[in-house]
Amino acid sequence: MASSKVVLQGINVFKSVCQVVKSSRFGERTASRCLSSTLSRHHSNGPPSFGLLFDIDGVLVRGRTPIPAAKHCFRNLVDRKGKYRVPVVFVTNAGNCIRQTKAEQLSHLLEVEVSADQVMLSHSPLRVFSRFHNMCVLVSGQGPVVEVAQNLGFQNVVTIDMLREAYPLQDVVDHNRRPKDMLPPNKDLPPIEALILFGEPVRWETNLQLIVDVLLSNGRPGNRVTSLHYPHLPVLACNMDLMWMAEAKSPRFGHGMFLVCLESIYKKITGRELKYEALIGKPSLVTYKYAELLIQQQAERLGWVGPVQRLYAIGDNPMADIYGANIYNRYLQASRQTQAQVKGGPGQAGGQPTQEVTEDVGGEGRRPKSCRSILVCTGVYNRDAPDLPREPAARRLTERIFHGHRDFRFDPSLTQPSFVVQDVREAVELIFQQEHLLLE
Repeated sequence: MASSKVVLQGINVFKSVCQVVKSSRFGERTASRCLSSTLSRHHSNGPPSFGLLFDIDGVLVRGRTPIPAAKHCFRNLVDRKGKYRVPVVFVTNAGNCIRQTKAEQLSHLLEVEVSADQVMLSHSPLRVFSRFHNMCVLVSGQGPVVEVAQNLGFQNVVTIDMLREAYPLQDVVDHNRRPKDMLPPNKDLPPIEALILFGEPVRWETNLQLIVDVLLSNGRPGNRVTSLHYPHLPVLACNMDLMWMAEAKSPRFGHGMFLVCLESIYKKITGRELKYEALIGKPSLVTYKYAELLIQQQAERLGWVGPVQRLYAIGDNPMADIYGANIYNRYLQASRQTQAQVKGGPGQAGGQPTQEVTEDVGGEGRRPKSCRSILVCTGVYNRDAPDLPREPAARRLTERIFHGHRDFRFDPSLTQPSFVVQDVREAVELIFQQEHLLLE
């Protein structure tokens, strides 16, 4: 389960989101690989009331190559006019582009129409962090980071390259990039007021050096550091994935690995912990709350009158997709329990809820009742790998190699999916079977 600070961040940010956007072990419940014949015998008991949250890398694609099962799956998810049969949102920890670009890529790869409103990138919830939008922010990542930042609402953006150009003596790890001629005076840049980390950069040594420079100098990296400024400037980080799956046979380093390096360097130099103003992207709770609202929007566009009752989150990474979906499901259950206590009055067990929870359950009538997690075997997760150990000694060893972010407490139960299937096609077939709907 996430630390209390991270959970509270998610709850507080969700209030802003609403304003902007109106237990078993692996394999014990593994789905059959031959569900199609069974599905043909099921019939609808009424209009559908569920939505689908798809991860992308390792579920639909490997790098730039679509997973064959994905195309077949999405041909069945749309009708002859290309209209989706149920609300669909793509929730990815990728963040090196804007939503429209990712939607166009998915449309091409899956051969169905995907709109930007169906895409949620790791940085999408930054739209609601409006108090930072007018600050001078340093952004780190790759791709069109200025366009991405501006699209999210940030007005005054400084990139790592701009910082390096303004202070050419700061980046000297690569000897071939060291300045060799007489240098002009440093260019004046406005003081940095916050840092936005979108995703893993191309040159880690340059980004690590300049980000630490900004933190140590309190936003003025050209100045000599004479004392430690702590608490340091606000840091907002997107995408905590330690690893992700591309075309290679084994997972590749993700932005979570970059964050581990940054946290270690900062603590090694200062003796203090690097603190985050917000951690965004799976498995954070605010990410799933944001996705919930996008699903409700898609349902309205499909003409659904009633609320989406159930969500199914399909992913390949137990420590991101499954962990996050299970945190969100736990939150939904707690919200329903709190709502029942509110309706039951002060005599109900548990006492009065806090003000924050009372405010948050104001939209309970349209909130899903549950979110079930489905793990596919086409990405980070390997079905042949051993399950999480149950023995205390082995469990302690597993905790020492916990792949989640530092600020999330290891809870083995949150890594256990509701179902394990081979690929996304089987996942969708299973979902329609669970919902007693015919999948053509």
